Amino acid sequence: MKNNIKGKVVAITGASSGIGEATALMLAAQGAKVVLGARRKDRLEDLVSRIKTAGGEAVCLVTDVTLRGDLTNLVALACTTYGRLDVMVNNAGISHLGRIDDVQVAEWEEMIDVNLKGTLYGIAAALPVFKKQGSGHIINIISTSGIRIVPLQGVYAGTKNAVRTIAEALRQESGGQYRVTGISPGFVNTELTDHIKDDATRGAIKERAAQIAISPDAIAGGVVYAISQPDNVDVGDIVIRPSIQD
Repeated sequence: MKNNIKGKVVAITGASSGIGEATALMLAAQGAKVVLGARRKDRLEDLVSRIKTAGGEAVCLVTDVTLRGDLTNLVALACTTYGRLDVMVNNAGISHLGRIDDVQVAEWEEMIDVNLKGTLYGIAAALPVFKKQGSGHIINIISTSGIRIVPLQGVYAGTKNAVRTIAEALRQESGGQYRVTGISPGFVNTELTDHIKDDATRGAIKERAAQIAISPDAIAGGVVYAISQPDNVDVGDIVIRPSIQD
């Protein structure tokens, strides 16, 4: 298959670790120009240095996806540095698990701000550029938690399913002008579980993840696959999980 990645400009949120970091490294290795956003400046700058040392192209900007202006600035960095934006990967996410009747409202609001509003801000920043260019690709990192609903994940899954619903509407509205892909990871070895505040829940999930979790590279490979398709091929939804996962 023709390499449809080389030369493409790809912005990635949550790029300082986990799936975002793996995606940046894999795309850069295939010739993409990556524009990296996350909150941890030191991790971002180290990642850019590694990519450049390996012969790739990368720039970064400290980005908090709960601030719409930060996403606007990240897209602007792509356009001023490389002249365009081809792909927006909305990867930044946070997980707080707990019973709904525990009424952890602050945690609910944080997940809504990061997982849902942060994704919408990324879409809002990218679409004007895509419309002007007549092309573009939105990739949202969602979750299998929104496919199989289980206790303790209700609000988290709700934010992810909201993204899934919005993305499908966007795909239909685009009339083929830009592509929209949703990738739903299962258990992946990332820092996502670190945000779970309940010690028992965090410990149980970390133990399960240690047994079955797959590498972030598996999810990065899904992103690469979606981008690498011919421009008239839209990969809608991909589920990537451990073969042993329920």
